[in-house]
Amino acid sequence: MNEITLLALDLDDTLLREDLTISFHTKNVLKRVEEAGIIVVLASGRSPKAMERYARDLGLHKRPGYLVCNNGTTIQESHTGTIVKEFFLPIEASLAVFDLVDAEGFPVQIYEDGTIYVSRRNEYADIDQKLTGLRQVVVDNFRSFLAAGTQKMVIPGDPALLKPLEVLLKTFIGDRVTIFTSKPYFLEILPPATGKGEALAVVAQMLGIDRNQVMAIGDSMNDESMIRWAGYGVAMLNGDPRIKAIAKAVTGRTNEEDGVADFVEQHLLKGKAHAG
Repeated sequence: MNEITLLALDLDDTLLREDLTISFHTKNVLKRVEEAGIIVVLASGRSPKAMERYARDLGLHKRPGYLVCNNGTTIQESHTGTIVKEFFLPIEASLAVFDLVDAEGFPVQIYEDGTIYVSRRNEYADIDQKLTGLRQVVVDNFRSFLAAGTQKMVIPGDPALLKPLEVLLKTFIGDRVTIFTSKPYFLEILPPATGKGEALAVVAQMLGIDRNQVMAIGDSMNDESMIRWAGYGVAMLNGDPRIKAIAKAVTGRTNEEDGVADFVEQHLLKGKAHAG
């Protein structure tokens, strides 16, 4: 393995346990990672507001660094909250997605300023609200609201029903947007050629770090681009089989068992002096 100088970590089902917390053990291991001179970057599908508490939890607000938010459509400084780069969906494409999805009977949601805006109430938006701590607002004329511009759209629904919808969208609009599932019940629509991997490439360039010096750990299809891009892409033991198939390694433990900490201790900290 090349000398890793940047460690990119997904949050949900990777760094976070089922109760949405980071264990003390994992926090301590990541502190040692930073003491060893490796930069930790959180890369999540969550909005900046929903990532804030975890950045503070890890002390990332105390030093210059970056957060990859909204699955790569937003890059934010972890210490100032300043947004350094944003990517927006082409409006015509987002309206085409909405029209098709709405005709198929699915709701749509977007995220702005710490709020989940939904085309209509649904059980999955309620789950999202609990996961993220964001407030939820139902918008009557969602199509007009969408026409003002957005970074990403999420289509919530039964995983079995979302699969044929994903095929339909990729067939008719796939060349104009990026489409993947994050949680099994969330189908995400992003700007073309956008994702965590593309955002991580921007962060690495700003830091003067080569991709071969980057390790990325994730569990789901929204992690695919960063696991492919990083010199050392790692899938969680509890991850999607498709992600495990493309990763260079798989953790020996799940997110519930400190899988990230265990893998990092074995592969990045072994042989390094323990500060303190």
